[in-house]
Amino acid sequence: MNAVAPQAPQRGRGLHVSVIIAAGGRGRRMGGGTPKQFLPLAGVPVIARTIGLFEGIDAVGEIVVVVPHDAVRRTQLIVRRGGFGKVSAVVAGGKERQDSVLRGLDVCTCRDGVVLVHDAVRPFASRRLIEDVIRAAARSGAAVAALPVTDTIKTRARARRGFLSGTLPRGDLWAVQTPQGFRIRVLRDAHRRAAAAGFLGTDDASLVERLGVHVRIVPGDEANVKITTPRDRKLAEWLLAVRKRR
Repeated sequence: MNAVAPQAPQRGRGLHVSVIIAAGGRGRRMGGGTPKQFLPLAGVPVIARTIGLFEGIDAVGEIVVVVPHDAVRRTQLIVRRGGFGKVSAVVAGGKERQDSVLRGLDVCTCRDGVVLVHDAVRPFASRRLIEDVIRAAARSGAAVAALPVTDTIKTRARARRGFLSGTLPRGDLWAVQTPQGFRIRVLRDAHRRAAAAGFLGTDDASLVERLGVHVRIVPGDEANVKITTPRDRKLAEWLLAVRKRR
């Protein structure tokens, strides 16, 4: 596994916070030959903007970036050019996102405290949202940023293609974002148990839920968009332009 040599983590007051930036995707929905996390956003790679979100949070002691194996050196160069001193390691990810997060956990120097997992392609998470997730995870053991679903969600009938089978109660539905925060011992345990059982979850919170841990909801942010398609990238460019005008 290729990695940047670990640095001594910078500790905030009291609680230690590690961050894993999940950037292992290939960006097939975006099209083109460049993975979406490395595409420029107003001249700056998306992944650099995302790392910068956490570099400026006082409580964050270390940042681990997980990328495709052939992008490790490229990411190391981005880290050096950006002067991101809190990045303690850049590691090669695994086949699935879940595998990649576990590899990130394996190199985190923190043995206690909170770990955040964040999508590399969400470069607009606010400081307030990040700090709210940190506080909620520290209190509850697990927390996720999420927004209530406003659309009506229906299920499709399996037996009859092209027909609906029912309507889900909208008041119980939440669209989950990142960051997701956990006591690091809780998330390590959840990942290792999932790996041992061959269980593949949809996100890190689903692995923790599987252990019976209650996950607290932190109100998310509509601007915390995930850039996965060309349309998302255009929206991100617009959001950036709006912020610059303020």
